[in-house]
Amino acid sequence: MHDRTENQPPLDRWGIALRYLCAVLPMLFHGAVLVWVVFRDQDRLASALVDVGLGVIGLVLMRWRRRRPWPIALVTALLTAFSTTATGPAQVAYVSLCTHRRWRQLVPVALVSWLCLVAPYGWRDVTQASVVSTTTGTVVLGGLTVFGLYLRGRRDLAASQREAALAAEREQSQRIEQAKLAERVKISHEMHDVLAHRISLLSMLAGGLAYRTDLTAEETREVALAIQENAHQSLNELRTVLGTLRRDGDMEAPQPNLANLDALFDEVRGAGQQVEVDDSVDNRELLPTQTGRHAYRIVQEALTNARKHAPGSRVTARLGGRPGDGLRIRVSNPTPSGTSAGPGGRLGLVGLAERTRMAGGTLRHAVQDGHFILDARLPWEASHRDSTGDRG
Repeated sequence: MHDRTENQPPLDRWGIALRYLCAVLPMLFHGAVLVWVVFRDQDRLASALVDVGLGVIGLVLMRWRRRRPWPIALVTALLTAFSTTATGPAQVAYVSLCTHRRWRQLVPVALVSWLCLVAPYGWRDVTQASVVSTTTGTVVLGGLTVFGLYLRGRRDLAASQREAALAAEREQSQRIEQAKLAERVKISHEMHDVLAHRISLLSMLAGGLAYRTDLTAEETREVALAIQENAHQSLNELRTVLGTLRRDGDMEAPQPNLANLDALFDEVRGAGQQVEVDDSVDNRELLPTQTGRHAYRIVQEALTNARKHAPGSRVTARLGGRPGDGLRIRVSNPTPSGTSAGPGGRLGLVGLAERTRMAGGTLRHAVQDGHFILDARLPWEASHRDSTGDRG
């Protein structure tokens, strides 16, 4: 498996200048030594010029050390066998190779560098100076290797931190998008429940005006006023729902709950829908507000569904439950044969199923013995007060 090389960050001007400075300083030191040697022995001038020329070549080759690290490191290492001033560029190129952490390339170059270090003493007698020079060069070579690997480790760490920061940013963006989506779903449920209820009432009232020719002027006026009132209520409730799109927080107006069901039944009866109610809920004041709100919307949508698909049929709504047993809602109505589902058919049931799942409950609906039955169960845990209130 190949090591990654994408963690070589681009260098700025200061980084480039620093690396060339690290190469030039050893060149200046060895150049000063060569000047001193030539000053004492003029016959060494030609070899000194060759030494400096090879060092300059190594300095020029440094420009391509990041693009082709292995060939440049190898060539500059070979130059050190003939030029002391090439030591600086060779060391910088070797460190650059180490940062790539490719051992198949690093080990041969390190071996060549060490052989070029000991080559000048290979055919001479071993002296104290040669031992010191070889030992010092070996230690420097090892130090450069450790330093190059350290730089690679730092770059890997910085790259992993950048990746972690990007991953955290992406995760945060996903959480924000999920929160927005959840809020949109919530608002769409509210808009569907509110508007479907109001518009179906308006449709029923308007249909009565269209087909009832026996209404008196006073009865016609009452129906028209009911239409006006429902239209006004639908606008107010729509403004309440849309208000959540313009700011953070909950709904502006208090949301309906189980206590508002009587008003809902009176409202639909006033519009002409026949509703029979059997309410046996115990300790309804202990019902959590959120559960009561879901229960209200379930009953509201069930009545709306009956008006759309079984107009004129009698609807039976049964509610029961108590803390610890859960809340049960059962709404049924006859299913006239040949009735079309109409626009948006079954979308209300889909919304109710999602709402019930969010509340932690279950929703079932089926047609039995010619009746459409919607059965919902919502959790209602027993509170401490309820479980201990009967103890004497």
